[in-house]
Amino acid sequence: MAVIKNVLREELQNSLRLEESYEQELGKLPKGSLIRKIIKGHEYFYVVERREGKVRFTYRGKLSSDDIQKYRNARESRAKYRRLLSQVKKQIKYLRSILRGKQEI
Repeated sequence: MAVIKNVLREELQNSLRLEESYEQELGKLPKGSLIRKIIKGHEYFYVVERREGKVRFTYRGKLSSDDIQKYRNARESRAKYRRLLSQVKKQIKYLRSILRGKQEI
């Protein structure tokens, strides 16, 4: 029984490290999403993000295709890391509930 608990504790520590690394990767990504607006036939870009509980639009002007691709890649990476973070948080919760008992973690 003690061997299994040790393996579970080790897995919990690994999951906690993963959670921290996912949060760091999310922190490195640029905030907000890129929105394209067409005004009087011209294309303009804005970054939309939530600040102080409100949705804010920041004008970015006319962007190159490289900048547009950078924001698209960031959006995909953010979705991937949020999904992974959600999974690892569920795993941490599950492992902590299993390890709960008379012995401390």
